[in-house]
Amino acid sequence: MLTKPLEQTYYIIDFDSTLTKVEALDVLGEISLTGRPDRDDVLNEIKIITDRGMSGEISFTDSLKLRLHLLKAHKSQLPALIETLMGKISDSFQRNRQFLSENADSIYIVSNGFKEFIVPIVTSLGIHAENVFANTFEFDESGAIVGFDAQNPLSANGGKSQVIRNLHLDGEVYVIGDGYTDYEIKASGLANRFYAFTENVMRPRVVEHADHVAPSLDEFLYHNNLSRSQSYPKSRIKVLLLENVHPNAIQLFEQEGFNVEIRKGALDEDELIEAIRDVSILGIRSKTNVTARVLEHANKLMTIGAFCIGTNQIDLDACTEKGIAVFNAPYSNTRSVVELAIGEIIMLIRSIVPKSNLMHKGGWDKSAKNSFEVRGKKLGLVGYGNIGTQLSVVAEALGMEVYFYDAVDKLALGNARKCKSLDELLSISDIISLHTDGRKENKNLISYREFGLMKNGVIFLNLSRGHIVDIPALVDAIERGKVAGAGVDVFPYEPKTNNEEFMSALRNLPNVILTPHIGGSTEEAQANIGSFVPGKLLEYINNGSTYGSVNFPELQLPLLKGAHRLLHIHANVPGILANMNTIFAKYHINIHGQYLKTNEKIGYVITDVAKEYADEVVEELKGIDNTIKFRLLY
Repeated sequence: MLTKPLEQTYYIIDFDSTLTKVEALDVLGEISLTGRPDRDDVLNEIKIITDRGMSGEISFTDSLKLRLHLLKAHKSQLPALIETLMGKISDSFQRNRQFLSENADSIYIVSNGFKEFIVPIVTSLGIHAENVFANTFEFDESGAIVGFDAQNPLSANGGKSQVIRNLHLDGEVYVIGDGYTDYEIKASGLANRFYAFTENVMRPRVVEHADHVAPSLDEFLYHNNLSRSQSYPKSRIKVLLLENVHPNAIQLFEQEGFNVEIRKGALDEDELIEAIRDVSILGIRSKTNVTARVLEHANKLMTIGAFCIGTNQIDLDACTEKGIAVFNAPYSNTRSVVELAIGEIIMLIRSIVPKSNLMHKGGWDKSAKNSFEVRGKKLGLVGYGNIGTQLSVVAEALGMEVYFYDAVDKLALGNARKCKSLDELLSISDIISLHTDGRKENKNLISYREFGLMKNGVIFLNLSRGHIVDIPALVDAIERGKVAGAGVDVFPYEPKTNNEEFMSALRNLPNVILTPHIGGSTEEAQANIGSFVPGKLLEYINNGSTYGSVNFPELQLPLLKGAHRLLHIHANVPGILANMNTIFAKYHINIHGQYLKTNEKIGYVITDVAKEYADEVVEELKGIDNTIKFRLLY
């Protein structure tokens, strides 16, 4: 029985704003117009003409003539243009160089741009120079660019369709481009599919005519089941970022090609349930609660990033049971919280706030009453973690005596002294600052009894977690004068948005500094967090590494090279690794590396294997009893 041979597939790829991130003539204008006083105006005019031509508003021929006339470019400026374009190759084309070189015989670059700069760029990616169809410049005797070859079909309207017609391609033809002229190839009946490429620019008129929208080359390759650098296109992975996370985070995810949704405020439980469907990566700060009920509706969620220190707003047990890795930023805002604490200690012990408030009303109280130096005072730190230890060092430099209590045995820094109990610390301190974690057991850690143990006239700060302090007990201590001054940055209930009124019994009390949970809210801290947390999330998504996770076994994995990485998350029961290796042996799979780590609830096995294996392997690994989640990376 004769079988019909598989048809050859041809890939027609545009250059400007597709293979490169920019329009080359726009870049040439930036070079050629340097020093001219009207440079910005001319560049803007060139860009407008480019966009009008690409969207089909004006003829391509007119667009080309107008732009060349405005450019006033010279042959000597082309090397600088080529050098710039080399650094502007689209990210997804950079990632998939192997596909381009392996399929070079079937790839045609068809562009209304110019061979003089296109050929050097595409040949660096392994594409054949003879498969480049583009315009050519015309130069005068001095080397100035004065026009283009008018005989070239690509200099006229419908030129791309004419080129494809002349090639007589026998097989499937797929077109990838961002412009209307790319769509015209399909409209002329010369291509089977047109993919609107939107990684660099999205033209609505082009997108509406597309057979498929390709936010990246990865998407095109995945859609056609072709070899690619990514196992799954990141444009299909949805990231939801809440509560005004820093722009650094947004930029990092977008640069990687993820589908990013941003919401300014926090979401309540029902709102988050609706928003989290199909979300793979969730980024929150302190006001959004990720409950077990929310996680029941998180059908694709792989990881959560807390853009803050604490994670008590996240049900970590439920996340672990569902194989969702959680990361936070334990160090990034430490300095900011420490500086706020020092600033408030000095303001409170000097009674600056009441004096300032009085002056705003026209009063003048020039006296030293109830105003003290911090030098020589005993600072008691409840909690001696990242913030407590740094505050200890800074306070000691100001001449304070530092005491601390922590449930975990900690090494004292400098001259700090550890107290045997919380009661001991409370009774000897002139100033008390809380820096404990948010576990449930710490609720009302400081209440009426604890305030009763403190010195009369103590300065009290809570910059840790709102539920740690019994607010009615604190109000009572302030009103009785037991607490001479208080600084509170965190509260049992906090408004979800800046538009909601802050309600608290602490309002309008004397010598009390209230701040809206801004201990870590400095530009420096938020920028650090905005880079640190996405870095951890991306390491997990891209590489499988869990170093720094608050609920997963921690593994720092090597970069994946020349292999496929199989990630298996399972309940921590005996025999899982043995079952996995039985499957690998059954299919004669060569293992390049294998890593295992467990905690009390789950196990995490990472296996790097040779690329060639049967599809059944993945299905059998997923089918192992007690499997929670399985991922494949390459």
